[in-house]
Amino acid sequence: MDRDKKLSATTTPVQIPVGDQSLQGDFRLPAEAHGIVLFAHGSGSSRRSPRNQYVARALEQRDLATLLIDLLTEPEEAVDVYTARYRFDLGMLARRLVMIVDWLREWKETASLPIGLFGASTGGGAALMAAADRPHAIAAVVSRGGRPDLAGAALSRVTAPTLLIVGGLDTPVIQMNRDAMREMRGDVTLEIVPGATHLFEEPGTLERVADLAGDFFARYFQPAASRRG
Repeated sequence: MDRDKKLSATTTPVQIPVGDQSLQGDFRLPAEAHGIVLFAHGSGSSRRSPRNQYVARALEQRDLATLLIDLLTEPEEAVDVYTARYRFDLGMLARRLVMIVDWLREWKETASLPIGLFGASTGGGAALMAAADRPHAIAAVVSRGGRPDLAGAALSRVTAPTLLIVGGLDTPVIQMNRDAMREMRGDVTLEIVPGATHLFEEPGTLERVADLAGDFFARYFQPAASRRG
């Protein structure tokens, strides 16, 4: 019965205004949600990323709401496909995430829920920049195959607990994450998934990502008093 209840979450399209355009998102709210995870996709990807979709469905099984959203408007995406003009503009992407976080804090469906960020690839850097700008709004950050190094000076201002997940075969990104950790002053953990490359396409590796992320968010979405001891 509980499993049927969790599977009953339906997708609600959302639109968040950006000037005279809007960002398109897919929101899902389990009946007993105790937190929401906002996904920041990587360069050239979108809310339809099959890997982020997989992780989102796994988190919903753990009573977490999810918001998969495009960080570019449709006209921007049309330009970006040919020019890659926006996908590496981490400052703009981070500002979009901050705007979405503020919107979630005001929207009646999510206003009472703690917020977590899940960033993939370049989205990991943007998520950390957003967390630095909203230290009291973000309960936890998870980065999958992320580029936290791209967050630059913002790393030292991140106070949200952070989990960096990197594939064991993704050697350059492992080092980038280790270097970024030295700049971070908050609670940060590095998990290396054996046998995984950058996209976690190997059997069982994405499942491991989902388990690690689910455990991490569950821990930090609890009230502070219940985490002590």
